[in-house]
Amino acid sequence: MRAVGYQTPLPIENPASLQDINLPKPVPAGRDLLVEIKAVSVNPVDTKVRRSATPEGGQWRVLGWDAAGVVVATGPDVTDFSIGDEVFYAGALDRPGTNAEFHLVDERIVGRKPRSLNWAEAAALPLTAITAWEMLFDRLDIQRSVPGVKPSLLIIGGGGGVSSMAIQLARVLTDITVIATASRPETQEWVTSLGAHFVVDHSKPLAAQVAALPTGRPGFVFSTTQTDQHVADSVDLIAPQGHFGLIDDPATLDAVPFKKKSLSLHWELMFTRSLFGTADIGKQGKLLNDVARLVDEGRLRTTLGKNLGKITAANVREAHALIESGHTKGKIVLEGFPA
Repeated sequence: MRAVGYQTPLPIENPASLQDINLPKPVPAGRDLLVEIKAVSVNPVDTKVRRSATPEGGQWRVLGWDAAGVVVATGPDVTDFSIGDEVFYAGALDRPGTNAEFHLVDERIVGRKPRSLNWAEAAALPLTAITAWEMLFDRLDIQRSVPGVKPSLLIIGGGGGVSSMAIQLARVLTDITVIATASRPETQEWVTSLGAHFVVDHSKPLAAQVAALPTGRPGFVFSTTQTDQHVADSVDLIAPQGHFGLIDDPATLDAVPFKKKSLSLHWELMFTRSLFGTADIGKQGKLLNDVARLVDEGRLRTTLGKNLGKITAANVREAHALIESGHTKGKIVLEGFPA
């Protein structure tokens, strides 16, 4: 089968950083689904792994986690899916990725593709939807009250894929006031279109801008990017006894300043459940089915920002370069393999 992979971590400008390759078609076992990949999207985690993880013994590493496709075979223990089912999912960090014609995935972390979306639109959703949902409702628990403050949530880095889903989920599933950060006119327009009540500029100090809003101090802050640059401001602007969550990888994170306000710290990695086979691993499949239902009801929309065409090494390299630039809006998707 055709795939895109690498053997040595290299800068994305190097053509060898991602290459077109051929690999054996995988065979499902246990609760595996074998999915024929129709579309994938590219996430910051793809670029982080490519830059840092060296495959063992000269093997090829295939990246990619988001996918939409069709089930073409099942393992003997599969109970919830059949051949021909259209699915979408975000995969597992410790298994080969989705930048391949065929892919194995545990059925428990798979959802049924939204009927109202095409392949590319569906592939844009899973990883960011899971990350946003788990942070908002499993980690921060934004439906709880913070004493003395109106329910409000600040999302830092509002134009990214996770933030684009978090804004929508918070608006659709709660009554909380959503404040998003964006520094460019196009991303400010984007986050407003997704439902943010207020927009502030993260290229400027945030505390003064948030203080000028009628919301009061937010009880919740969700930092999706450049946490090391914004954590001090976040501690300043958040309400006492508030909750701070992050998903990026700052080199260091000093939690001592959190003590004075009795702030709680929440870190989210959507791969935790699949990496450790947690008892609630099946929540991800159910979550994706809920997302699909909300999409088909017209309450959520895809966050596809750009479709770069076929799944080839050249196009995947372009996607990585765009993500590494730090100036993307929504999700970057690739669809189908060349004939």
